[in-house]
Amino acid sequence: MGHMGGTASMEIDAPLEDVWAVVEDVLEAPQWQGGLVSMSALEHDSEGRATLVETENDIKVRHVKTQVRFRYEPPVRLAWTQEKGDLKSVEGAWELEDLGDGRTGATYTLDSDPGRIIGMLIRGPVESMIRSMLVSARPGELKKRMEGGT
Repeated sequence: MGHMGGTASMEIDAPLEDVWAVVEDVLEAPQWQGGLVSMSALEHDSEGRATLVETENDIKVRHVKTQVRFRYEPPVRLAWTQEKGDLKSVEGAWELEDLGDGRTGATYTLDSDPGRIIGMLIRGPVESMIRSMLVSARPGELKKRMEGGT
C-alpha cells in the first residue's frame, strides 16, 4: 500500500469568516471530525494559534499518533505537515473560497503514506472505509458543524 488520500469539496451556507473561525481552531477539531480522538498543542504562534500539535487518530485498525505542523493563511488556507509520528508521511489542507451570498466553498485535501507496517493492515474494504472517513467525510462534517450547529 502506498499513498492514501484524496480531495473532497462542498458548499457551505455560512460566510467565509465564520467557516475560517472553525477551521483555524484546530484544537476543537475532535469535536466534529470523525476518527480524530485528540489534539494537544505543543507550540503556539504569536497570535496564540496552535502551530505544532500532537494528534491521535482512530483509523479502525489501530490508533496512530502524529505531530503535525500547521501553517495558517487566513482566511483561505490551513495546511499541515507531519513532523514525526506513526505514519511515514502526512500532508493536508483546508482551502476555503468565498462564493458570495454568505456561502463558502470548502475543499479538504489529504495525502498520506501509512508506511509498510500500517499499510499492510489497510487493504481492500478497510482502505476504502478509512479513505471515506479521513477524506470524503471531512467537508460534510464541516458543513454539519456550520449549518447544524454541532
